[in-house]
Amino acid sequence: MSFMTTRQFPAARMRRMRRDDFSRRLMRESTLTAADLIWPVFVLDGEKRREAVPSMPGVERLSLDLLIEEAHEAYDLGIPALALFPVVDQTLKSELAEEAYNANGLVQRSVRALKAAVPELGIITDVALDPYTIHGQDGIIDDSGYVLNDRTVETLLKQALSHAEAGADVVAPSDMMDGRIGEIRQVLEQEHLHNVRIMAYSAKYASRYYGPFRDAVGSAANLGKADKRTYQMDPANSDEALHEVALDLAEGADMVMVKPGMPYLDVVRRVKDELRVPTYAYQVSGEYAMHMAAFDNGWLEADEVILESLTCFKRAGADGVLTYFAKRAARLLAG
Repeated sequence: MSFMTTRQFPAARMRRMRRDDFSRRLMRESTLTAADLIWPVFVLDGEKRREAVPSMPGVERLSLDLLIEEAHEAYDLGIPALALFPVVDQTLKSELAEEAYNANGLVQRSVRALKAAVPELGIITDVALDPYTIHGQDGIIDDSGYVLNDRTVETLLKQALSHAEAGADVVAPSDMMDGRIGEIRQVLEQEHLHNVRIMAYSAKYASRYYGPFRDAVGSAANLGKADKRTYQMDPANSDEALHEVALDLAEGADMVMVKPGMPYLDVVRRVKDELRVPTYAYQVSGEYAMHMAAFDNGWLEADEVILESLTCFKRAGADGVLTYFAKRAARLLAG
C-alpha cells in the first residue's frame, strides 16, 4: 500500500480530524469491544476457596463454586469465552501426567459444571501437561530430561478428548509438540466431535514473561531452573512462526495463537497479513504483572493504559486477546 499523496500543507492539515471527539471517532481504525476479550482463569479443587496469586496482584485461584459466580458476571459483561487453567494438587502429579486425562479430573469436572451453569459462555481448555508433571515440563521426558515429542502427543490426545467429551467448546494445545494438531483433529473427527474447535498455540515463544503464570498454576517449583527451549520458539524468530502457523492450519486448527502478546505484535501482524485466519494473542502474566506494578506505584493511569494496551492488539491484527484484564476492561468499555 502506498501513502504517497499530492496534498501538501496547508491543504493537508492532519490535525483537522483530531480536533474534535466526533471526528476522531469517525476515523478510528481499530475498535476494542468486550467481544474481543477472552478471560484466563485458574480453578482449584474444593469449595469457597479463593487464593491470591502474589506475583499477579488482583488475580485469584478460585474453587469451582466461586468460579461459576464469576463466569456468570463475565458473560453478563459480554465476554464471549474464558480459558480454563487448573491448579493441580502435588499429589496428583506424576512422570506420565495420567491425571491430565482423568474423566473426573479438575478440568473435566469444571467444564461440565460451567457449561451447565452458563451454557452460552465459551469454554476453552488448555491442552498441555505441565500442570500435571512432577518436573514441570509440557511433556513426557526421557532419562536426560528431553521432552519426547511423539510420546507426549499420545497423552495430549487423551487429554484433549477428555476435555471435548466433558463439553469443552475449544481445546487449545499450548505444548508446541510437532504434529499434535493433526492427531487431535483426527481423534475428534473419529469420535464425532466435529464441532469442537482447536485453538492452536502455534507461535509460542520460550519467553521469560511466563513466570507469574507458572506461580499461579503451581508448576514453577517443579520446573526449577530448567527451561523449555527445546520445544518453544526462539524469541529472535518470526519466519519460523509463519511456518508453525501454516503447519497447524494444514493439520486442522480453526484458530491460531501468538504468545506472548505485546512483545510479539510484529508476529501477530505477519500472521494476520500473510495467512488471513482467526488470529489471537495472549497478554501473558508477565505483561499483566508489569502493568500492575506500574499502576500500584502510580507511574501509569490504570484504566486508560489497560484499554490502550488491548487496543494495540486489535491494531496489530488480532481478532481477540486473552487477558487477565478482561473483566475490568469489559466494565470500562460498557461505560
